[in-house]
Amino acid sequence: MGIFGRKRRTEGGSAGRHAAPEADDTIEDEAYEEDPELSDVSDGPFDVADFEDDGIPRIDLGSVKVPVPDGSQVQVEMDPEAGGVRAVHVVTEQGQITVSAYAAPRSGGLWREVSSELADQLRSDGAKVTIGRGVWGLEISAIIGDVALRFVGVDRPRWMLRGVIAGPQSEAAAAVEVLREIVRRTIVDRGDAPMPVRTPLTITLPDAVAEHIAAQQQQG
Repeated sequence: MGIFGRKRRTEGGSAGRHAAPEADDTIEDEAYEEDPELSDVSDGPFDVADFEDDGIPRIDLGSVKVPVPDGSQVQVEMDPEAGGVRAVHVVTEQGQITVSAYAAPRSGGLWREVSSELADQLRSDGAKVTIGRGVWGLEISAIIGDVALRFVGVDRPRWMLRGVIAGPQSEAAAAVEVLREIVRRTIVDRGDAPMPVRTPLTITLPDAVAEHIAAQQQQG
């Protein structure tokens, strides 16, 4: 897809062999291993301590700095009860993308736990679930009605990044490449404060966005 103007790393057919996970109800250990043909740890997602500026536009959400492709929109989902931000979505032609970061053990492995629970929850909700191996290891595909979902997870020391795209089934093949590209270029700022494993890292909005939302709420 090359949505950020960089050369596709999937040339030569490697991505084609992994873009569509094979249907399976079990999750094998090797599914969690990063694919050496497609992944490069040095190529992201990045820890803020290791990141060097690459000039790519990102929205700074505090704990995550997420790329915003040309032609996409940013939507903020507020939490009325907590009074804060529940999630920030990047809306593209292929679907709505949400990237979230969580506190994790130094040894990693949180995605292994979370993905199994996620697959079970999707099945209990009536989704058709497919498990497969993608760029960073295990990926989950799900179909709910007319909506296609793809989940990816990346384990790093002290944090885990999860990305999901939801869109029409007709865009599912292109959607996974858009999702992977955004996850690959996301920066995570875990911070140094101790926090329990699985704690969502706090999302904060840029001042201009926060002021715009506050003005809308006052008018509404």
